[in-house]
Amino acid sequence: MKIQPIIDVVDVKRTYKTTTGLWKSATKEIEALSGISFNVQEGEIFGLLGPNGAGKTTMIKIMTTMLIPTSGKVSILGLNPVTEYAQLRPQINFILGGERNLYWRLTAYQNLAYFADLYQIPRQQQKKRIADLLDLVELTDAAHQKVETFSKGMKQRLQIARGLINEPKILFLDEPSIGLDPYSARKLRDILRQLKETGTTILLTTHYMYEADELCDRIAFIDKGKLVSIDSPNNLKASSNHLSIIECKLAGPDPLNLDALHKLSFIEHIQVERQDYFSLLRIHTLSPQAAVSSIFESLQGAEVLDLAITKPTLEDVYLQVIGGGKNA
Repeated sequence: MKIQPIIDVVDVKRTYKTTTGLWKSATKEIEALSGISFNVQEGEIFGLLGPNGAGKTTMIKIMTTMLIPTSGKVSILGLNPVTEYAQLRPQINFILGGERNLYWRLTAYQNLAYFADLYQIPRQQQKKRIADLLDLVELTDAAHQKVETFSKGMKQRLQIARGLINEPKILFLDEPSIGLDPYSARKLRDILRQLKETGTTILLTTHYMYEADELCDRIAFIDKGKLVSIDSPNNLKASSNHLSIIECKLAGPDPLNLDALHKLSFIEHIQVERQDYFSLLRIHTLSPQAAVSSIFESLQGAEVLDLAITKPTLEDVYLQVIGGGKNA
């Protein structure tokens, strides 16, 4: 018996109309989504990844009843988010990155109590649920402090608690770790893993590839409104096993003739991070031995401090799939 996905998106398109020109205005159609199809199984952490403007937030807004698709079909928990939004909304929740959707002059407890009232959670249940959520996000000691006194990481953890107040079956997260320090980002990932263990389905967008690699069961790459690739992080990385990554640390300013490297057919992508006294070079190549030789031929009196050949990371796969060319 085939298991029905908890999220099912079939050939979804979304077109916007915009007006251009100051004196002679003209209406132009912009296709934010160009026939997206994917599904998510219950209990998955599913990543929707792509550059800014790719259509990720548009897709999330459609799934969370905030936007109507131009065409296509969407089923969330077996419900149509366009026509059955009243039944769907109590069963899902949506968390934006940054510090929105909180009332700063209220305490953490007051914020959660307010949203509990919005979801019509009985008052006799609220006290325990709020206490449990504050414990989950490690804010019990700050429960009665005003949110305006919180750090960015504390605010984002409170956002998670807010998003869980109605015990959603699906939690949608749009760049939840944006701007967080490493400690807060790690705590956020720990919370998401705990939610997965309790059976919560999570759909996540993020620009941090290591975060997606660590958390997601499957990932869909989306670019210019189109689905480019979808698979598990391990399978996506395995699909690029023919690719090698050369990481080279060089002493001296501007040590490489990058123009010569750009012209080589076996080099797929070049990244350079220049610092005061050395440069970090990262090259995607199909022929690592030839690439290493070419690097040494391109040296202009620079000293090689370190050189390693590694396998692709998810970020390398992203650059290969989404594009970027031989940019430095």
